[in-house]
Parts: sequence; structure tokens; C-alpha cells
Amino acid sequence: MTIIIVTIVVYLLLMVVIGVIFSKQNNDVGDFYLGGRKLGPIVTAMSAEASDMSSYLLMGLPGLAYLCGCAEVGWTAIGLAVGTYLNWLLVAKRLRVYSHRIDAITLPDFFSKRYGERKNVILGISAVIILVFFVPYTASGFSACGKLFEQLFGWDYHIAMIISACIIILYTSIGGFLAASTTDLIQSIVMTTALIVVVIFGITTAGGVDNVIENAKGLSGYLTLFENHNADGSSSPFGFLSIVSTLAWGLGYFGMPHILLRFMAIGDKNKIKTSRRIASVWVVISMGVAVFIGIIARTLSAQGQIETLGTSAESETAIIKIAFLMNDNGAFMAIFAGLIFAGILACTMSTADSQLLAASSSASENLLKGVFGLKLSEKASMLTARLILGIIAIVAIVIAWDKDSSIFSVVSFAWAGFGATFGPIMLLALFWKRSNKYGAIAGLAAGGVMIFVWKFWVRPLGGAFDIYELLPAFIIALAADIIVSLVTKAPEKEITQAFEEYKAEVKS
Repeated sequence: MTIIIVTIVVYLLLMVVIGVIFSKQNNDVGDFYLGGRKLGPIVTAMSAEASDMSSYLLMGLPGLAYLCGCAEVGWTAIGLAVGTYLNWLLVAKRLRVYSHRIDAITLPDFFSKRYGERKNVILGISAVIILVFFVPYTASGFSACGKLFEQLFGWDYHIAMIISACIIILYTSIGGFLAASTTDLIQSIVMTTALIVVVIFGITTAGGVDNVIENAKGLSGYLTLFENHNADGSSSPFGFLSIVSTLAWGLGYFGMPHILLRFMAIGDKNKIKTSRRIASVWVVISMGVAVFIGIIARTLSAQGQIETLGTSAESETAIIKIAFLMNDNGAFMAIFAGLIFAGILACTMSTADSQLLAASSSASENLLKGVFGLKLSEKASMLTARLILGIIAIVAIVIAWDKDSSIFSVVSFAWAGFGATFGPIMLLALFWKRSNKYGAIAGLAAGGVMIFVWKFWVRPLGGAFDIYELLPAFIIALAADIIVSLVTKAPEKEITQAFEEYKAEVKS
């Protein structure tokens, strides 16, 4: 246990040191929030994917696979893999070029300047959306840290969660975007190491791959992509609507602020193809391994080597249970157990730091300065940015106070919120010259409202309505943007001219 503690402490101290190092490069809020647009292709790729793969990579996905088998988690992973690739292919270079051309350092800032608005309506709505969905998203990360330390050391969940949050706040508020991106690169390496170690140890402990597969085959509907395994041992069909619903996770990428900001920050737009290849390969492999960890854990439960995990919250600790087994195999294996726990922290921290920065920029840059017209010096702007980051983190801690909440369910709702609101407007802003500010406002409003309506009033009806809220909300938001843009006056000449110039630069 001492070795595990030392491993984790060293890792956490390294994150703080990186924050201190990069604090010297933050000369203004542009550096603090976007790193001066000087990320390299490897850092861009891995920081984007590490900030994407939050605690659901090592906890949410294995937990879902453990409980339900391969259908839901498999189609979700496929949707995410396709969405990742298409986001890099369709959005990355275009957003980098366009945002640089109009000098936008935040996503709301990009939307506002893209449509040339003067009353900052889009700016305000976008900033509020980021705060509404990012705060609970960040809370799910803090919750994952609390669960980890509670399982590991027997600490009180709330104390553990607060300590973890404070560390994330510390290095993020000190070092800003460059620190977050660099730590994300390191965290992606730690996450990858954790995945590899768990799979190798888990297969060995379970008696080989054949044992793992044979156990899974004995569970009704467990290995097929067209049936869900139920808690009572039976299976139920995973039909066409369910498949389409879970594949819809991939639509979320087009509107995910903490990922899109990486596109805006890359130094050389011509290196994006390299980043795309690195990111796509890593995502496919890491999610495949994460799902397999859930299957391995199910075998270990059947063999009595780890306890049976009967609820969603319990199943999300499957990887932690495997790490405890590893810790029982001597000091050398305890080092790897420590890496696994550090990997879980990495998943959480790599997303939470990016979310805090995005939420902070929305509140300070877009709401206070953009919407309310607050005039601040550069020094005051930096101080305000860090202060608001801390306030947002405190709100997230309050939301994360309930330790029985499911990480996967919180992440899925926040993911749907961003995908349905920002996804359609992002695609139309980049690809359709006729899109105007009225359509953008209609799309944001329609997507945001429909997420809540479908989640809490329509989806509970079941049957054909039991569809992941991202899909219907995305379609309605896209339709609203297109229809309203067509029935209102066309964009001004300077806006369409800027669009043509951006398109020409993308092709160059």
C-alpha cells in the first residue's frame, strides 16, 4: 500500500510541477485559455483524446460491459470511434483556420464572430450552455476521484473528492491551457499503461483468454451485439432503435468544447492529418481494451477472485477490484497497481482540467466581458479567470456530493447536451455560407430545450421513444437552424466574404 501511495503522490506532484512550469508562458488570457495557438501535432492529438476519454474510459465502459455485455457498450464504442474520426476529418482544420482568421479564443467567441452579431446573443447563450452542462460533467470527474480513494484507502468519499478537486484546480489555475494540454499528454500515456497492465494481469489471473471467453459465452446474450445481458441472468433484444440510439454518441464530438478547443490551438494546420491518425488509432484501441476489461472482471467474479458487482455504481469499480488483486501479488506488482490507480486519476483529471478551463473562459471572457461589457486590465482578466475557475469547481464539488450517482449516466447527459446544441451550429457554421445568426440562435435554443424534454418527459414513455436524447435533439436543432436561416434575411456581405476567404485558406 505504501508503494501505491508513493506512485500516486509522485504522479500528482508531477502534474502540479507542470502547472508551475507553464505558468510562466501565460502572458495574457489568450495564452491562458488557448495556449497561444502553438500546440504540436502529438500534444494536440493526445490531449484532445485524453480530455475526451474521461472517467468513463477506465470506469464507465468496463462497468457497462461487466453488467450488460457487449451490445450497448459495443455500439457506443463504435459510435464514438466513428465520431472521433469524422470530427478530426471534417471539423479540425476548418475550425483552426476560421477561428484564427476571426481571432476567436473560445467556442462562444467563435460562434459570435462567425455570424457577426453585435448584441452578443449567441455569445451569451453559448456561454450559459457550457456552464449548464460542463459543471455536472466536471462533477462526475470529481466523483470518480472520490470513489477511487475511498476504495483504495478507505478514506471518506467527500474528503477524498475534495482533495482530488483541489489538485486539479491547483495545476489548471496556475498553468492554464498549456499546462492542461501537456498534462493530458502525460495522462494519456499513464492511461494507456494502465489499460495494458490490467488486461495482461487480468487474463493471466483468470487462467487465460479461453477461460474469459468461455465464461462470457455462458452468460445469456453477453457476447452478441444484438442482445443485452440482464441482471437476472436472462437476455433481451438490442434492436435497431437501440443500435441507432447508441451510435448517436458519435454526434456529440461535433459540439464538445474541450475537444474543439484543441483544434483551435494547434500550431500548424497542415499537421492536423498526423494528429487525426494518432487520435483515431488510440481511441479505437483504448476503448476496445476498456470493454474487454469489463469482460475479464466478469470472469474474475465468477471465479470468486473479486466480489460480484451488482449495481451500476458498483460495476464502475471493476478496474479498482482488479488492481487490488494485483496489489496482493508482491511489491513489484504493487507498482503497477499504483499505475492503474494513477491511470484512473489521469482519465478524470485530463477531462476535468479542460472542462474547468472551458467553463471559466465562458463565464469570464464571454459573459462578464462580452455580454455584460466588464472592462478589465490584462492582469485583472487573468485574476478573474482563475477566480471563476475556482468558483465553478466548488459548484461541481457540491453536485458531486452524492457518491451513489452513476458516472456513466452523468457523462451521457452532458455529452448529449453539447452534441445537440453546439454540434449542428458548428457543422453549419463551417460548411454552409447561407447559415445566419437567427438560425444559430434557433438551433441552440431548440437543441438545449429538446435535451431536457426528451430526457425527462419523452424517453420515460419507453418503446419507440426510448432513444438516447442526443439523436432527436440533434436532428431538431439542425432542422431549426436550417429552416430559420432560410426564412430570414441572408448574412451580410462581409460575413459571406469572410466565409469564402476561410474556405480558400482551408484548401491552400
